[in-house]
Amino acid sequence: MTHDTIVALAILGVVGQVLAALLILVGLAALAGVRGPLRTLRSALWGYELWAAFVVAAIATGGSLFFSEIANFVPCELCWFQRICMYPLSIVTLLAALTGDHRVARYLLPLPIVGAGVSTYHLLVENHVVATPKSCQIGVGCSVKWINEFGFMTIPTLTLTGFVLLIAFLALAAAGSGDDAATLATDG
Repeated sequence: MTHDTIVALAILGVVGQVLAALLILVGLAALAGVRGPLRTLRSALWGYELWAAFVVAAIATGGSLFFSEIANFVPCELCWFQRICMYPLSIVTLLAALTGDHRVARYLLPLPIVGAGVSTYHLLVENHVVATPKSCQIGVGCSVKWINEFGFMTIPTLTLTGFVLLIAFLALAAAGSGDDAATLATDG
């Protein structure tokens, strides 16, 4: 059962990476002046950005707890920093979604941005691109790959995927909290 759950989480990670890539492409197109895909995305998601962020944060939090409490993978120091950034999001995005408060998204954005930075650093340590910090050499090392599904899906990869999705959904919610949000809601 544990391995099946790990594979299911890895598959969700791959789906999340495809979705994140599409969201990044839409964002890059908007930066290049092609705003049609962004308008379509915003009108399709309007009202659900915070729910999407909640689902991502809840799955990431549940997956993290599964890895440590059921699969008995000991979290390293970098994992704890990532958890500090992820766990509050699963609660606050739920409350924001329930109340429909899109304004809170701009205040939540620093958490996934910092978390994505830690996840990226963790991936570099895990793949021996940068030296393992001394704090990671105590106990369980930060370069331990507890899972390695499909040859690339590790725990920091899953976490980075979740943070990128959260950045995208929260950015959409924050952008929609202005005056143009009412236009999208009535025109879309």
